[in-house]
Amino acid sequence: MTSNSFKIGVLVSGRGTNLQAIIDAIENGELNADIAVVLSNKKNAPALKRAQKKGIETSYMDPKQFASKKEYDLALARELKNRRVDLVCLAGYMRILNPEFIGMFPDKIINIHPSLLPAFPGLDVQQKAIDYGVKFSGCTVHFVNEEVDGGPIILQAVVPVLPSDDVGTLSERILIQEHLIYPRAIQMIAERRLYIENRKVSYKESVSS
Repeated sequence: MTSNSFKIGVLVSGRGTNLQAIIDAIENGELNADIAVVLSNKKNAPALKRAQKKGIETSYMDPKQFASKKEYDLALARELKNRRVDLVCLAGYMRILNPEFIGMFPDKIINIHPSLLPAFPGLDVQQKAIDYGVKFSGCTVHFVNEEVDGGPIILQAVVPVLPSDDVGTLSERILIQEHLIYPRAIQMIAERRLYIENRKVSYKESVSS
């Protein structure tokens, strides 16, 4: 990987396609950041193998080895703090973060969600979009706060919902857009181009040094 001063920690649980998009953006020079560590709550998450192939440090942290969810999240936070990460990126991480964890990284945790928030937070969102009959869906990169999928919105991408769509086809088209906007949002944060005011994210035209 590269050698940049902006360090991110990535939390994963599954396939890791958004992690791969971040890795690719770094390698292509589109994202000026280093992945300091990839942490997972799933031992056999394919995302860990993606990181290991690139020589990125990984760690599996077993939730069953901790007395409570709070203790687990605090241990997770220590791993990230020890590596002095500037940003925590959730990439298919399937656990809700404890408020104490969120408080340790104020405005420094982001997530990507496969809907146009605030519509359809939570799980099974593509099915919800189809069942509701919306004509457009998409994806959202947002800051993480204590409200599930409720933090300030950074970037969104719109995807039409076609009459022929099922969960699989809609999910795949949304995923293409996720891979584009997630690295872009990280780069904007690395350049210090974002600020939050009255829960709204605004953008600076010039890059801060």
